[in-house]
Amino acid sequence: MPKFAFEYLDSATGRELGLQINRDALDAVGFMPGILQGRVEAELKTSFLGQTFDSPFGIAPIGMSGLIWAGAERHLAKAAVQHNIPYSLSSVAVASPEDVSPYIGNNGWFQHYPVNSAELRRSMLPRIKAAGFNKLIITVDVPQESRRERQRRANLTVPPKVDWQTVASMAMRPAWCLAHLREGIVPRMRFFDDYISSRGRQSFTHAGALIRGCPDWQYLRELRQEWDGDLIVKGVQRSEDAKRLAEEGVDCIWVSNHSGRQFEAGPAVIDQLPKIRAAVGPDMPLIYDSGVAWGLDIMRALAKGADFVMVGRAFQYAVAAFGSKGIDHLVHILRADIQANMSQLGIEKMGQLNDCLLKD
Repeated sequence: MPKFAFEYLDSATGRELGLQINRDALDAVGFMPGILQGRVEAELKTSFLGQTFDSPFGIAPIGMSGLIWAGAERHLAKAAVQHNIPYSLSSVAVASPEDVSPYIGNNGWFQHYPVNSAELRRSMLPRIKAAGFNKLIITVDVPQESRRERQRRANLTVPPKVDWQTVASMAMRPAWCLAHLREGIVPRMRFFDDYISSRGRQSFTHAGALIRGCPDWQYLRELRQEWDGDLIVKGVQRSEDAKRLAEEGVDCIWVSNHSGRQFEAGPAVIDQLPKIRAAVGPDMPLIYDSGVAWGLDIMRALAKGADFVMVGRAFQYAVAAFGSKGIDHLVHILRADIQANMSQLGIEKMGQLNDCLLKD
């Protein structure tokens, strides 16, 4: 993919310390192997938020996925149904909810970035529901645009600018260009097209510049009343916030630091996960993301208190490398890694992972 697309996907904020903090903390989570357990048949099916999925992981929302590879949202949605895992569509994706609707089956989740108008929000929610998305994710850790320096230097705009730097970057990636020509669309935030044009805004300096509001607890309460499906709150790191969210009636808490893309001086998310689990009790559904690169990382998050894990960048790299075959291959890699590692631990159930943790 062109440099501006890769830097958008691969970069984090500031000096990118958040990426390393997440990685180091995940690597520090160890397990004690077991022996003489006979043949171990790891059970990966997972019941979560009223559905049974074939794996304990799903596809996290990534903005501008269709910029990374043409038609990525459609490929990912179809693969999610094929492999029976959830697919999350970002509100700042290239594809609109209606574009993806025919492919999501019952596995479609939608990521909602707070907007600055209650009227605007109320016009969006029925559209999302009508497209077949049964779970709404509100992302609360993006109060304003972060500084992703690599992304800025790469001169990312949406739609891409026609200047020498951008054209040269695209010319070096002919397969990417041909894929977009076949798709026949210019990458832009299609869900917001109608709302943006009415406010006289035609383009953005980078994919994080939206019609964005700064959410507060009142925004959350109103959204809870307006959305009649499962409501998931993404971007939670503090246990006191998680406890209050549970009291406000949300259906699920998504523990995440946006993989270091918003703030680099915070804690490792995997270290916050047990504290949040202790604060909300055993029954509140918890999702984990941030830094997941292997099946073993998924096991680490499940052992530390998560019920489900969402994977972001890896699915985008996969579809950019090999299209639909890349997604299939990644699902295979993650499942095979989990199965092999559970065999080493001598366990068959996800609920046994915590018992195998190396204790501090």
